[in-house]
Amino acid sequence: MLAADKLQLQSTLKQQATALKEKEFNLHHNNFMTVGTQAAVLAGLDVTMFIEFQPPANEEWPFVIIPRVLKFVYYVCITSAFCANMLVVSQTTILSVLGASLALRGPDGSMMTATDGLYLERAMVFKSFGIGLILTIASVVSVVWLHLHWEASLTCCIIALGTLMKMRQTYLRIVKKFDFDESLTVDFQDIFDGPAAIQAIPVRRIISQGLRGMGVSSGSDSGGDGDNKRRISNKGSHDADMELNDEEIIALVRRQRMLNGQQSRFQTV
Repeated sequence: MLAADKLQLQSTLKQQATALKEKEFNLHHNNFMTVGTQAAVLAGLDVTMFIEFQPPANEEWPFVIIPRVLKFVYYVCITSAFCANMLVVSQTTILSVLGASLALRGPDGSMMTATDGLYLERAMVFKSFGIGLILTIASVVSVVWLHLHWEASLTCCIIALGTLMKMRQTYLRIVKKFDFDESLTVDFQDIFDGPAAIQAIPVRRIISQGLRGMGVSSGSDSGGDGDNKRRISNKGSHDADMELNDEEIIALVRRQRMLNGQQSRFQTV
């Protein structure tokens, strides 16, 4: 009875700890979905800028090298931005699908493994998203010099560069405001390794305890070939040996326990 109560207490504690860990998993999952959605929007914008843009002919410029350099910078930036955003979309999709599958359908402790895996991958995803955003604005800086006069081009270039600087300042300010020590975060590893650590009894131990006194010996003890079969001696009218595998022996243990329980009830009556 005490063993059953202990097992139930451990199961309840582990279930509650897993529910708390699920909140952290949902946080990372929602963040990836948000970043992936914004990256998909930026990827669509990059494709539009790449296809719809029609640069003027090089002959319209006094020096041919100038438009060629600007076109080179523009197409390199817009292509790199598109690839970075598509990388974010693919990463967030794979992490969301595989992470949720591992957390729900994986073995014992998969919720912690999936949550920690999402947390470790977030740095690469956010970095790729930032690179795609910066390259998108950099492509705007180069394209204004191809379409506009120098006064308008200079003004638009200053606005775009000012936007990049403001984005950097905002990022540093927000990170500094919400920064915290990673070593002080809430961790449930001590609960899973401590009070909620439920260990199943090995099959060999169950068999040795359940068939004690029934004349059962393992194949390794009897010099067998190690094929997970055990030898049991029949204590009936004749001495015959039978080789049983683990499933057959467990069924035999359950049957013996059932017979013992029936005998005890008959004795009580």
